[in-house]
Amino acid sequence: MRTRTILTTASLLVLTTVLGGANMSVQAADLASAPVYTKAPPIEPFNPWMIRLRVLGVLPDAGGSSVNAAGILPLSSPNSGLSISDQVIPELDITYFFTRNIAAELILGVTRHHITGIGTLNGLDVGKASLLPPTLTLQYHFTDFGALKPYIGAGINYTVFFNQSAANTPFAGLAVSNLHIGNHVGFAVQFGFDYMLDRHWGLNFDVKKLYLRPDYSATVNNAIPVTGRANIDPWLVGGGVTYKF
Repeated sequence: MRTRTILTTASLLVLTTVLGGANMSVQAADLASAPVYTKAPPIEPFNPWMIRLRVLGVLPDAGGSSVNAAGILPLSSPNSGLSISDQVIPELDITYFFTRNIAAELILGVTRHHITGIGTLNGLDVGKASLLPPTLTLQYHFTDFGALKPYIGAGINYTVFFNQSAANTPFAGLAVSNLHIGNHVGFAVQFGFDYMLDRHWGLNFDVKKLYLRPDYSATVNNAIPVTGRANIDPWLVGGGVTYKF
């Protein structure tokens, strides 16, 4: 009887051990197959606004400008033309992103240029004029190059000429007065890139070409009316700092 009791107790212990081990195996299998949840990375909020402050070189390409003076030489000579001085100015642009790739940019700046004669009019001081050339472009930004953000764009420019002053300085028997340059609408193309140093700050390089060909008029020697077209067509080459909100 005692031997039977011992055997029964031993059997119960073996059964308990086997069941306990099986239960632990099932729990371990459940743990191994359970999905592992990790914290999702934070999604940065998309802010559509960006501004840039640049140093801008304004480089006119005035070749092909015309001078018409009713056949009076040397004013109306085919070799008569205009030269417009280069300038370096500060410039601000404001960019709005409709998506992460499509944006619109507006540039703001004021520049003042000195106009002189070339060819048969070489040495003639025509005068000076200030330009306000707001330019609006629609851009495509490439986003597959990491910190480097290249873009291309095209748009429209409206240039306002103000504070115009004729030199009225005699040269070779000629002196210019009553200078007037008309406002002009033209086409613009651009390319450039931002190199982002962090989420907000970056460096920018930008090149634009404006097709700017306003009509002008003036008076020579207070008697001879002169008209023509000034093919300014400037390159705008700039570099500066980007801030992305």
